[in-house]
Parts: sequence; C-alpha cells; structure tokens
Amino acid sequence: MAQAPAEAPQPNNTSTGGAHAHAGFWALVLGSIGVVYGDIGTSPLYAFKESFLHVMQDGTEASRAEVIGIVSLIFWALMIVVTLKYIVFVMQMDNKGEGGTLSLMALAQRALGKRTPLLFLIGVIGASMFYGDALITPAVSVLSAVEGLKVVPALEGRIDPLILPIAVGILIGLFAVQARGTGAVGRFFGPITAIWFVTMGALGAMHLMRDPSILEALSPVNAITFMIEHRFLTFVVLGSVFLAVTGAEALYADMGHFGRRPIRTAWVGLVLPALTLNYLGQGAFVLSQLDAINFEYGVARDAARELGATRIAFEFNPFFEMAPDMIRLPLVVLATAAAVIASQAVISGAFSLTQQAIQLGLLPRMEIRRTSETQAGQIYMPQINWMLLAGVLVLALAFGSSTRLAAAYGISITAEMLMSTCMMFIVIWKLWKRPLWLALLIVVPFAIIEIIFLSSNLQRVLSGGFVPILLAIGLLIVMWTWVRGTRLLSETTRRDEPLAKLFETLSHHPPHRVRGAAIFLTGDPDIAPAALMHNLKHNQVLHEQIIILTVKTINAPRAPESERVKIEDYMPDVKRVILTFGFMETPNVVKALTEARKHGLKFDIMKTSFFLSRRTIVPSEKSGMPLWQDHLFIFLARNATNATDFFHIPSGRAVELGNQVMV
Repeated sequence: MAQAPAEAPQPNNTSTGGAHAHAGFWALVLGSIGVVYGDIGTSPLYAFKESFLHVMQDGTEASRAEVIGIVSLIFWALMIVVTLKYIVFVMQMDNKGEGGTLSLMALAQRALGKRTPLLFLIGVIGASMFYGDALITPAVSVLSAVEGLKVVPALEGRIDPLILPIAVGILIGLFAVQARGTGAVGRFFGPITAIWFVTMGALGAMHLMRDPSILEALSPVNAITFMIEHRFLTFVVLGSVFLAVTGAEALYADMGHFGRRPIRTAWVGLVLPALTLNYLGQGAFVLSQLDAINFEYGVARDAARELGATRIAFEFNPFFEMAPDMIRLPLVVLATAAAVIASQAVISGAFSLTQQAIQLGLLPRMEIRRTSETQAGQIYMPQINWMLLAGVLVLALAFGSSTRLAAAYGISITAEMLMSTCMMFIVIWKLWKRPLWLALLIVVPFAIIEIIFLSSNLQRVLSGGFVPILLAIGLLIVMWTWVRGTRLLSETTRRDEPLAKLFETLSHHPPHRVRGAAIFLTGDPDIAPAALMHNLKHNQVLHEQIIILTVKTINAPRAPESERVKIEDYMPDVKRVILTFGFMETPNVVKALTEARKHGLKFDIMKTSFFLSRRTIVPSEKSGMPLWQDHLFIFLARNATNATDFFHIPSGRAVELGNQVMV
C-alpha cells in the first residue's frame, strides 16, 4: 500500500529547501493517485453499467429521466460519502499520522480510556470486512477491464471464450510477483493511474459536449426525484450506485503513507473531476443511444423468454462503447493496467492490516518479509498472499463475469464504512470533546446513508453477497478465538513462579554460573520465564549476565524513540528490558537491542544466547472455551510463525525450551 514516505518534507527558509519541499509534495500527490485512488478509479468500468441494468430489468423501457437520475445518484454518493465523510471528517482523525480501521479503533479506545467489548467487536468486524474487499476487488476489477475486449471491433465475437482465462492469468501473475515487492514498479503506479484519470475525463468530456443537458444530473433534485418515483427499485439500484464509492476507505487507510494534504489535493484536483466527467459522459452516451439500447434489450428479453432462460443475454458496456473504435484496444490495455494497480493497492492493504492485527494481538504470528530497505510500508506476507490468490481465483471462476461478481461486491465495504462511522462518533464525542448533540448531528446522516446502502446490498446475499459475509464471520471467529485463547493462556502463565521469588530462592542456593549473556523472552516481566525455569531445572546453570526481555505493542502506529527501550537493573548481573513497538512496526529485537547499547545495555551478540519458551497447548474441559474453540486455538497456535523468525532473532543464537500447557 505504501509507495512513499509518510509526509511531505517540510519547507525551510531557503529557496532551495522550499523547492525540494514543493517537489516532494507533488511527488506524494502523484503517488497517492496511483495507490490511494486505484480502487475507486476503476469503479466507472462497472458502477454506471450495473445501476442502469437494474432499471432495464424492471421490465419497462429506460427513460431519459432515469438515466439522469442514476448519474445524479452516483455524483451525490461521491460528494457525500467520499468528499464530505472521508475527505472532510474522517481524515482529521489520524492516530499520530496513521489511518485505517484498526488505527481508528485504537484511537477510539484511547478516547474511552479502555477496550470495551462493543468497541472491540466494531473494530474487528470492520477489519474482517476489509478482507472481503481484498478478495473481490482484484477479481471484479481485472474481469471488468478484460471484458472490454468484447467491444474491440477486430475481436468482437471471437474473444468471449478467452476473457476468463486471460483474467485468471493476469491475477495469477499479479500475486506471483508480490514476493519481489512493488518498489520496482511502484514508481509507475502514479503516472499510469494519472493517465487513466485524464483519459476517463477526456472521454466523458467528449460526450458531455455533445449533450450538455446531462449536466442536470449535478442537481440533487434529480436524485431525489428518482428515489421518490421508483421507491423499491431505488433500493435495488443503490446497491450498484454504491460501487462508485468502493475504495473510499483507502483515503483514510493510506493517510500515513502520503499525508492528508496530498490525498486531498489529488481528490479535488484530478480524481473527483475525472470521475464526474466520466459518469456524466457515460450518461450522455446512453442518452444518445437510448432508443437503440431499449430495442436491443427488448429483443434479448424476448429471446430469453422463448428459450425459457432465466438470464437475459444482453451485452452492454457504456464505458468502452463510448470510446472511438480505433482507441478501444489501447483503452482496454490501460484499463487492465489500472485494474492491476487497484488490485495491488488492496493486496498491500491486506498485508498492512494483517500486520497491525498481529501486533495488536488479534491474529497469530505470521511471516512478514520486508521488500524494501527504505520504505517501511512495503511488506510481503506469503500466507496471506496465497490465501488471497486462492480466494480470488475461486471467485473469478465461480462467478465468471464482472456483472455476477458485482452482486457480491459492496456488502463488505458498506459494513466496514458503517463500523468506521460508529468509531468516528466516539472520537468526535469523547476525544474531540464535542457536545453529544453535535456528534450525533455529524454522524447520524452518514450512518443513515450507509445503513440504506448496506440494506440495499443485503438483497444480494443469495446471488453472491454471502461470500464476504461468510468470510467476515470466519475471520471474526478466528480473531475472537485467538484473543480469548491468548488471554486464558496468559492467566495460566500468571500462576507460574514470580521472578522476585525465584531470585530470592537462588540467592540462598546459587547455581553454577557460566560465561556469556542469556536473554530470556517473556510476555510478563514479573513472572519467571518458562525457558529460565527449564534451563535451571535441566542444565542447573545460570549465565553471568541475564536479561529478562519483554516485547510490548502499544495502541499507536509507531513507538516514540524515548519509549522504545526501558532498562531496569533488577539485581546484580540481572536486567529487565522492555522493548516497545507500535502496531505498524515489525518487532526486530536484535536491532532494538543494538540501539539499547546507547542506553547502557552492554552485551556481545556473539556471546549471547536467546532462550525462548515453546508451549505445547493441549485442550482442557475446564478451559473456559468450548472444546471446538480449544481445538481451533491450538491449530492457530501450532501454525503461528515461531518467535525466532517473527522477532528476527538469529537462529544460530536461539535456544527453545518447551513445556505443556492446558488451556
């Protein structure tokens, strides 16, 4: 997700410094266009088309007022959900510069002063729903782009059987290159997506000039009139209208990578005008072809009835059809590149969200590889990557087209947005200390709109919407089980021998001391590490220098340098060290301990051994969890990445000592 540093360089008083700062700011604007707006930038491929098809399927001929009403609904969805909610309000709620669902949860938790069960549930539901987006976005974006080949004159009628294989090939290639990182190609994301937006805007402007009457859609009156006249149909259409704002949550999630001002500048200066022009252009194009479209749909409907088919074979793709014949193939290539970039952004977002969830204790440890030495946000998680690929391929092959996939799209994103609105209320009321009535006045309109969108999308449950719901429920169970299991495990280990009592006993019966230093990792600095107890029991020795090391994660993206290392002289030759990391940081223990030398911690890494406890968990009928949950927790614990790899401890210096624990 991250392709750039967190903030633009600050200008200094020299003209050279000001020029560099100015250049850095525009580099961040360009980078944000590629990463932040990749998803929402591919929405014109399918949002208007799917919304218009609902009107056609109502059984009556589409009218001019209905086309204008749909464009108006899309425009005002962009203005209210994206511009007003995210650009104006949500982006003000940064957690020390960072954004995203879990970052907002940590901010709301800080506002309340504690983690309440309700807030935890809201945050976890929001995070779980994001993975539904991460599965569907690559499939629907790439499929909708490749489907543009159907309207290329030279390929028309011959390319149809190859659409799905081409899309699947692109998706496999996309996930296969994740391990190499996006640094090499990331610099092209911004320029390619900028060209995409300019092209979309130009295509729309061309048709807008041919029929300026479509500008009526900018008035909210047309959206309101459409809703009043169509009643239940509006409810159905809104599910597809919402596709126009999918990707809006990326504005907040990527704020830490690009900064608030560059993202806002990109939206106001390029993205919103380009999207508006394109949707207006699609509307103008359909108005110019309305009689022909109604006729062709009527023929297709009658043919389906004669054959007894439940599905009407009607090919309609206004985005590509409004382009001149000679540029349709290059436009498909550009659209595919934009779809790949949008997919890359959401895949990187899944990696970033998973890293945060692990650090916050919501998921078991997984392998995290850095793909860039200079950009902290560029990471690769093999397990997540291959699970996402499997899910994306299943969706693409099962649904087969972007129209069918669109039925599954939207539920996860609307639910995620609704969860962010709930946490937004807590931040405005408790953290910003605004009156309750004002917080409600700001939040309730957004909540009502999102509930309507969610309800509209829930109609699609049986036609594919069950996919993100089942995925979210599964992830919710996994996170709940992991949090509950680790808490019970922690309560079990608290019954172990206190550190103070152990060393008091050792002072009366000192064991043999050997040269070198030993670092014992423990989750609780007041409890004797299990590895230390086993070392004494089996080897009956202690090292000359002992370090009791605890790694903690705080509810902030990055730990302040002043709080990174805390060293306590517990007793002669024994030190307690606490390393603190933020939830967006990778805990590199060796690197942090090397930095700790500046704080007076002296040890030779080549003469130091790291002792870790490996617990074998067995189920217990008295654990406090149902037996099925016990087994799920044990499965997660067994498949978690071992602490040596996760904390970046040299394997040649690590010693693992195991014991059995009943949970």
